[in-house]
Amino acid sequence: MKAKTINSWVENLANNPNKRIEIFKQIPNNQQSTVILKLSRRLKKSILDKLKDEEVVKIIDYLDPDEATDILQLFKNRKRKKLLKKLKHDLREKVEFLLKFNPNTAAGLMNLDYIQIDKDATFEELARIIKKHEKRTGKIPAILAVADGLLIGEVPTYNLALASKKEKIEKYIKRVPHIKYSENQDQVVDVFKKHPHNKIVVLDDDESIMGIIYSDDIIRIIEKKSLNSLADFAGVSKEEDVLDNALVKVKNRYKWLILNLATAFLAASVVGIFEDTISGLVLLAAYMPVVAGMGGNAGTQTLAVMVRGIALKEINMENARKILFNEISAGIINGFITGLIVAIVASLWNKNPLLGLLTGVALVANLAIAGFFGTIVPLIMKRLGKDPATSATIFITTATDVCGFFVFLGLASLIL
Repeated sequence: MKAKTINSWVENLANNPNKRIEIFKQIPNNQQSTVILKLSRRLKKSILDKLKDEEVVKIIDYLDPDEATDILQLFKNRKRKKLLKKLKHDLREKVEFLLKFNPNTAAGLMNLDYIQIDKDATFEELARIIKKHEKRTGKIPAILAVADGLLIGEVPTYNLALASKKEKIEKYIKRVPHIKYSENQDQVVDVFKKHPHNKIVVLDDDESIMGIIYSDDIIRIIEKKSLNSLADFAGVSKEEDVLDNALVKVKNRYKWLILNLATAFLAASVVGIFEDTISGLVLLAAYMPVVAGMGGNAGTQTLAVMVRGIALKEINMENARKILFNEISAGIINGFITGLIVAIVASLWNKNPLLGLLTGVALVANLAIAGFFGTIVPLIMKRLGKDPATSATIFITTATDVCGFFVFLGLASLIL
């Protein structure tokens, strides 16, 4: 099925919530499984919950065991067991095995499409095993070489065309990265980054082979984490879809906006303290958004760099002090650059060099503050075991707004 056709079905399903089931049933049976995998988790569930058990089983029958496991995990335990009983025997055995594991671990990501063969076997023996596997599953398996039952590497399938039948596979064995079944997804991604390969072998506690994780699944995890971080930055739900209706969007966002409103009142209270100062020189109000906006943007830049550094494990407690110093220094230098521009603009435009100087000094201070909080907030959240991106922007912009206004209006009350 062409990608264009798949995307067309996906778009129709997302855009027509009232006709979703009707549209889905128009998709040919052998294509429904491909389309369902392309949908968001929420859309998958909304469709599958309204289908009959037999219809769900037909969809699952076209899927790989690991994909079938992902679909079954959308259902509650009772419904899942009911569906499992109706699956084909071979598929049911594999899915039951995969369902035993936490979906957020290496075992939860693994695929069972592989064969094991002793390092002393010949390519003739290997070809027979592959043919048998292909006849049973319809797929060419990954070839894992073992010695005394323990993994020693893989044999790339292209060697079947290069080697003679009587030749042993041993000299064609290549190293392959591996990981324990209980490791979490972050650790799987770390192994993949350190040892770029098209697969990772999953091992049991006794070093025996349990399954393999293909690079496609790992890349999907990386993309999902990137999208989740983006959602955290923006203050929206990870489950929110771009095509959701207005009420769903409100439900996913209002809590963040209320929290943001509370912090906005905090900033407003600082402005209220200097009400007489602003009344004495109304022009101050025109430059307040400049101070606050520049501080917020600088803080978000620092936060983005910090979150990426934490995700890539480039930041630890040993180098955190140096990073903090560098970010504050960068803030001060950027503050001087932008502050000088503002000072010149205020002097020429408003004919008020003192106001320009005041705004410039406030920018230097606020960008240094942005560097400080943009570094400290994600480190504190990471230390507390929280996602460094979650809600950090609210705390950082609050700090730059409150401190920026306090420095700007405080200096104004002393100098002007």
